[in-house]
Amino acid sequence: MDLAYIPSPSTGVINLGPIPLRGYAFCIIIGVFVAVWYGNRRWIARGGTAGTVADIAVWAVPFGLLGGRLYHVVTDYQLYFSEGRNWVDAFKIWEGGLGIWGAVALGAVGAWIGCRRRGIPLPAYADAIAPGIAFAQAIGRWGNWFNQELYGRPTDLPWALEISEGVNREAGLYHPTFLYESLWCVGVAFLVIWADRRFTLGHGRAFALYVAAYCAGRGWIEYMRVDDAHHILGLRLNVWTAMAVFLLAVTYIVLSARMRPGREEIVERAAATADAEKDEAGKTDVDDEGTGQADSESAGSQSADAEDGASGKADLEKSSVGKADAESEPSDVGAKAPRQP
Repeated sequence: MDLAYIPSPSTGVINLGPIPLRGYAFCIIIGVFVAVWYGNRRWIARGGTAGTVADIAVWAVPFGLLGGRLYHVVTDYQLYFSEGRNWVDAFKIWEGGLGIWGAVALGAVGAWIGCRRRGIPLPAYADAIAPGIAFAQAIGRWGNWFNQELYGRPTDLPWALEISEGVNREAGLYHPTFLYESLWCVGVAFLVIWADRRFTLGHGRAFALYVAAYCAGRGWIEYMRVDDAHHILGLRLNVWTAMAVFLLAVTYIVLSARMRPGREEIVERAAATADAEKDEAGKTDVDDEGTGQADSESAGSQSADAEDGASGKADLEKSSVGKADAESEPSDVGAKAPRQP
């Protein structure tokens, strides 16, 4: 008897009256919100304006969802187009099935369109949102827990995941690969944040680091999974994909560091122009203040000179009156003194 394990929810849907709230979709929505919120903070810190990340996400998110679904349907087509299957299920995204490789690839196309419309370099935008995407993946993986999917091999570890019997699955305790990947994505996010601060990553290198680090973890986590998948030379297709994308990301980091070291000084022209105008206005205010102070000092000096002149003139007149009195006094004395016999 197992004393410790992670229970799975009995259902992946919570009904709020007539509105069904699906756990998988809820996790995806929260993940997108976190990615946009944190990406916006990083974009502003890099010199961009608030709201730009959300504006571009309007393009990136739908493209990403479409790309993720397409990758899943193409690579697992037997789930929808084989005998006894209903192809309409390929459109039921709320039941799970998003390939991160397709989501990132096509999401990048949507982000490129949004960046072109705003006159923003895509690599700088990608660097800003990279940790947020990793956090979003960490949250989104809990949608697999609600759907009881993408688990690993059977295990009796204390953190084993309880899976109930269902379509194409047997009841038992399995490795919670969704949890492994969720924790790995959190670690990737903090790795990118640290490296970005430590090495001042730019020109898409922070995003490439996120991709490489994620692939490194996805490789061994994918190897543990037991769900149906295509195999090439004994390895699951996603393992080969992870290795290929890892090599591409590392190559980009090395070549980009040699060709374009450092980080972009300007990531958004509108923000740079606004800052320049603000600095110019501040400089003008300082100059005006200095001119006003000089005029005040000049006026004070002129007033002081005028007062000194008036005071000197008054002293001169007083001195003249005193001199006149002094000259007239002997005459008066001589006139009034009696003659000596």
